[in-house]
Amino acid sequence: MRICEGEGVTKYFGGLAAVIDVDFYVDQGEIVGLIGPNGAGKTTFFNLISGALAPTSGVILFKGDNITGLRPYQICRRRIARTFQLVKIFPDMTVFENVVLGSLFGSHNLRGSAQEEAMEQIRFVRLLEKKDMLARDLTVANQKRVEVARALATKPELLLLDELVAGLNPAEVDEIIALTKAIRDRGITVVMIEHVMKVIMNISDRIIVLHHGEKIAEGTPSQIASSKKVIEVYLGT
Repeated sequence: MRICEGEGVTKYFGGLAAVIDVDFYVDQGEIVGLIGPNGAGKTTFFNLISGALAPTSGVILFKGDNITGLRPYQICRRRIARTFQLVKIFPDMTVFENVVLGSLFGSHNLRGSAQEEAMEQIRFVRLLEKKDMLARDLTVANQKRVEVARALATKPELLLLDELVAGLNPAEVDEIIALTKAIRDRGITVVMIEHVMKVIMNISDRIIVLHHGEKIAEGTPSQIASSKKVIEVYLGT
């Protein structure tokens, strides 16, 4: 089943085209990798799906419904959640409080059920022993886990992960790979921006490559790794 798709998605900032006429689709249950050089338009692409930006032109559909130009809270209510390249958590709140905010925003109207949902997600990302710590006192890797838990607490069907392993050591990278696979095993579709090729090639079912805002390639990890165009503009020899 096709869970999200777009046609002719374009975003201009003044005279600068950040995303140009991109067609895309994401099937339910996939892990789709989004790669490209810095400035390729990857985060702008995420911002267009998540509602942080409205497209200049083009259409984005989620489960067949037109979500083009909806606000971020409206997108989240539709069951699309995201994380950010630079972690956006509440530093002076505990891990538990951060994640409860996500569950309160989700389908939980009662405080008790929101707290139960938050605890479930904290366990899932393996932060139970740190639930009462202030978020600012966590390592970067654990702050990223908090952000993932908060996103999961909104009960998404599509999760957008923006450079989740940036700045992590090899052991932490392996843990994030396992966590991402576990998220998919829960039935949540994942689209992830990543520069670490070990991650993208290890877990992606399909990869989309952007360059100067245009989609220049799409395919399986092996197809992308052998694409002359992708090697030339991004992977290198």
